[in-house]
Amino acid sequence: MIALPVRLATAVTAALALAAGLLTASATPSAAVASGPVIDQNFADPDIMKVGRTYYAYATNSDGRNITWATSTNLTDWAVQGTDALPALGAWADPDWSFPPGGSGDHGVWAPEVFAAGPRSFVMWYTAHDRASGKQCIGAATATAPGGPFVPRDTALVCTPETGGAIDASSFFENGRRYILWKNDGNCCSQDTWLHLQQVSADGLRRVGAETELIKQNKPFEGILVEAPTLWKHGSTYVLFYSANFFGDGSYVSSYATSTQLRGPYTKAAAPLMTTDAFAGTVRGPGGQDVVTGPDGKDRIVFHGWNSGFTYRAMYSQRLDWHGSRPVVEGAKIRYEAEDASFTRANARYATGGASNGVVVGGIDFDDSRVTFTVHVPRAGTYRLYTRYANGSDAGAAGHTLFVNGTSAGTVEYPFTGWDNWQISERAVSLQAGTNTIAYGKGVNFAELDAIDIA
Repeated sequence: MIALPVRLATAVTAALALAAGLLTASATPSAAVASGPVIDQNFADPDIMKVGRTYYAYATNSDGRNITWATSTNLTDWAVQGTDALPALGAWADPDWSFPPGGSGDHGVWAPEVFAAGPRSFVMWYTAHDRASGKQCIGAATATAPGGPFVPRDTALVCTPETGGAIDASSFFENGRRYILWKNDGNCCSQDTWLHLQQVSADGLRRVGAETELIKQNKPFEGILVEAPTLWKHGSTYVLFYSANFFGDGSYVSSYATSTQLRGPYTKAAAPLMTTDAFAGTVRGPGGQDVVTGPDGKDRIVFHGWNSGFTYRAMYSQRLDWHGSRPVVEGAKIRYEAEDASFTRANARYATGGASNGVVVGGIDFDDSRVTFTVHVPRAGTYRLYTRYANGSDAGAAGHTLFVNGTSAGTVEYPFTGWDNWQISERAVSLQAGTNTIAYGKGVNFAELDAIDIA
C-alpha cells in the first residue's frame, strides 16, 4: 500500500472524488431519518419569519399562487393559507412566463424572503422572470401585515443578466444594518455561480455600498452550482448555509461555510450537511434551507425535499445543534473520513470503486494498529455507527475490534465484498455528549476503512 500523510490536501482529495464519483450507500440504514414533512404538499424554498408568537412561512409559486404562505406557533403544526401573499408582480416582471412554455405550473416566481422593516412594515424579496432580459431577477414588495397582500415595486432590486440573472435573495441583519444575499444564476449559461452579499437601505428597497462575492461552486458534491444562501451567526462565527447541485432529483444537497468576518473569506465544510443519503432516503434532495430559533429557544433548520414520486417538494423542520461553529442536523448522518482520522501502524492509499473522497485506510493488520476517529454529538445516547469498508480477505468474513472512548465495545463485522467494493456495516454505539473517540483495531482477517457515519 502507498503511505500518504494523515491529512491530504483538499485539492487532491476533491479531484479524486470527482474522478471516482460520489457513491451512495448500498444499503438503506433505518436510524438516520427525518421526522417527516411538516407541510406535506408543494412548499419549496421555504423562508421563515416570526412576528409575535406566530411563525410565517413563504414558498415558491404553487397552485396558481405566486407566493404560498402558512402560519404556525411551534414550527411543527402549520396552516397553509388560501390567499396569494404576492398577487401581482412588479412592472419589470413577465407574469405570463412559464416553464414549460405555455404551461400552468412554474411561473418563475421563486424563493421569497420576508422580513420586518418596522412595526407595520414588511418587505418581501422575490425572484421573477425579467421581461427585458429574459433572465431571472430579484424584486421587492411591501405590505402592512405578514400575510400581505404585498405590493410590488416597479423596478427590480437586483438584475444582472450579464452573469445569468439573479435569484434566491435572503436577508441578514447585524449592528443596525441589513444585508441582502443572492446567487447570480450563471449555471443558466455556462458561468460560475457566486453567492453575493451587499448592504441595503433600512427599508430594504435599495442596495448601498460595496458588493462582495462570498463563495462559488468548486467541490465535487456541488455539481455546477451553489445557491439559496442563508447567513446565520453562531457565537462569533458567521455560518453561510447554501444548497448545491441539481434541484430536480436526489443529488440536491445543503452544505455550509464559515468565517470570522461578515464578508469572508469563508471556508467550506469538507462534506455536505444534508443529503439524500444522510437521511437514508427519507428526504430526497434536501435544500432551499432557512434557519430560525424555535419557541423553546433551540435552533431549527427548515428545508424542502421531494416526495417519493418526485412530484412535489414538501417542507421539513429539524432540530439544529452545534459543536462549536459546526452545525449538526438531527436525523442526518455525519461523515468522518478515515484519512482524516489519527492512525498508527496503518496507512492511507488512493482507492477506486467510489471511495468517499477517493482515499481509504488499510494495513490495520497488527496488534497495535489503530484508526481513531474523533466524533462529536450534541446529546448523550445510543447512536448508529455506519462503517464504510471493503473486505477482500481470501478467508471470507473479516472484522475490526472496536473501542469507544478507550473502552472495548466488541467488534465491527464485515461480510466479504472484494477489494475496492465499498459497503456499509451498521451497529449501535453509546456516546457521551460532546467529544468521543471511536477506534478500530486488528480483528479477524483483513479489511480497509473508507469512512464512518454517525446518526
